Amino acid sequence: MLKIKEAIVVEGRYDKNTLSQLVDGVILETGGFGIYKDRAALALLRRLAEKQGLIVLTDSDGAGFQIRSYLKSALPPDQVKHAYIPDRPGKERRKRQPGKEGKLGVEGMSQQVLEQVLRQAGATILGETPRQTRQASLTKADLYACGLAGGAGSREKRQRLLEKLDLPTHLTPNAMLPVLSALYDRQTLLDEMEKL
Repeated sequence: MLKIKEAIVVEGRYDKNTLSQLVDGVILETGGFGIYKDRAALALLRRLAEKQGLIVLTDSDGAGFQIRSYLKSALPPDQVKHAYIPDRPGKERRKRQPGKEGKLGVEGMSQQVLEQVLRQAGATILGETPRQTRQASLTKADLYACGLAGGAGSREKRQRLLEKLDLPTHLTPNAMLPVLSALYDRQTLLDEMEKL
């Protein structure tokens, strides 16, 4: 089991059950869109973010991104990390029908995938040497230089890169910045784009 310092926020109880098989730490549920009206839960998330940090781990569908966007605007950005599960078609075992977009959610991900996305998000795993952070983050200008934003065909290039990196296709250029910064420096990203 991974002992993670940050509290992890997921959408529902099935996500929490799946994650609790991998993570020894605080895992909280938003209750789906219920977080929009639950001031006490939001206050708790703010306190936990300040005290130990927070990792937001929602599904890669539209609803998951709406909840993530709401939390992004409601919580201090320097205290929150974002973990993104890949777009994988399918349905969870407990469901009769796949979700609206036909994608697996957090509860449908394997333990290996969940561990990988938590590590990529920069989770602090107690008992391990912390990963060294990159010296400079990527900027919007870097995305523009790579053809990922602001130019003809940039949307298609973003989609190809997201598919190659096994990231959700809902990621906007602004949401891509911290994810790509965690994975690449500017030159490595440019090299990666040439391979596409």
